[in-house]
Amino acid sequence: MVGVKEDIKVPLKMRMKAWWEGYDVNDIKERMAANRAEPETAPEPEKKAEPEVEVEKAVWDEARIAATQLIWGDGYCGPGGPENVIAMSKLLALSPKHSAMVIGAGLGGPSRVLASEFGVWISGYESSDALAERGMQMSIDAGLEKKAPIHHKDLNSITEFERKFDRAYSKESLFTVENKTQLLQKVFEHLKDDSLFLVTDYVVKDQDSLAKPDVISWLRQEPIDPYPVTSDTMVQALENSGFSIRVNEDITDQYLNMISEAWACADNVVQLLAEQGPDGTKNLMMIMKEAEFWGKRTKIMRSGDLKVHRYLAHKASDEK
Repeated sequence: MVGVKEDIKVPLKMRMKAWWEGYDVNDIKERMAANRAEPETAPEPEKKAEPEVEVEKAVWDEARIAATQLIWGDGYCGPGGPENVIAMSKLLALSPKHSAMVIGAGLGGPSRVLASEFGVWISGYESSDALAERGMQMSIDAGLEKKAPIHHKDLNSITEFERKFDRAYSKESLFTVENKTQLLQKVFEHLKDDSLFLVTDYVVKDQDSLAKPDVISWLRQEPIDPYPVTSDTMVQALENSGFSIRVNEDITDQYLNMISEAWACADNVVQLLAEQGPDGTKNLMMIMKEAEFWGKRTKIMRSGDLKVHRYLAHKASDEK
């Protein structure tokens, strides 16, 4: 069966579908090999444990940034495009009078949407210098370099922000911060009284989840070393920083739906690139790698070991 499995070639479309739906391509090979195997095939010797495979980090280089734009849309590195950002941000009750910090700004898509849709003055902060540089250029190209600038700033070492803000927003970025307490305290200090902080983030089911092979594989592939915690720990960190929690909800199912919808639409992109010959090969291979990257995430989301939660935190007024 091992020889049969090694000879199996899983079609590209089937591989992509498996990855973005959170299935292991090797499982498909096993089933296909089982269907091919002859009844008289000799029994397999007992399998030995396979050596641990090194997981390649999905670094933010030019090729990956280009591929993500094809999948998620201009200015986005993952699920949740403009419509989702607008819907989520209504919890912040934004107005043109407000300023807001965006923690983990990525390529700046959410920042520019907030600035354009609500008239808010944004300052975006991003740990990846490659994403921050490209995001800032996108803001310049959109004429929003003053309204929605993207700054490169390591979220693990922020000690000060340049001013105080009316609102704060963090989209799936706190899980990459080791010293969450320090960052959350700085966010709290740099928010005005009666301010709101909207957070969406990856959290683990429990500490035991961090020892599971699929979770370890996911952790190792992340471009910035992740430090995910449980939802209870995240709530405690926010409260210890001075915030009170107004909303705490599991949005994993909604998030998985956004992933599935994006990758379903990516079929057209894959087909187009496949028809471009050598010119489309590089982007096509990067999209395949990106599908595998998201496959690891979706697999542990479907197992329940990884969840996506939304929090709305409030900084009360000091007035008695």
